[in-house]
Amino acid sequence: MAKTQLNVRVDQATAETARERASQRGISVNRYIEELVRQDEGENGRAFVEAAADFMQRYEAVFDEESDTPAGPGESAR
Repeated sequence: MAKTQLNVRVDQATAETARERASQRGISVNRYIEELVRQDEGENGRAFVEAAADFMQRYEAVFDEESDTPAGPGESAR
């Protein structure tokens, strides 16, 4: 995958923390930041899926009422 340069400005304490954490893991600061972004992206994806599942569960009865074929216990209407 091609790499793109991204310049960011952070305060001195944040920069030192990033260097320390990267060093503790034996990776570059660049790699550390990449991993943080990927982790954040994964957490957002999981949060979306959990919210969608919660929505479906909360409104399952409404979906069943709108469907021509009512769902049986524990299954969704089609």
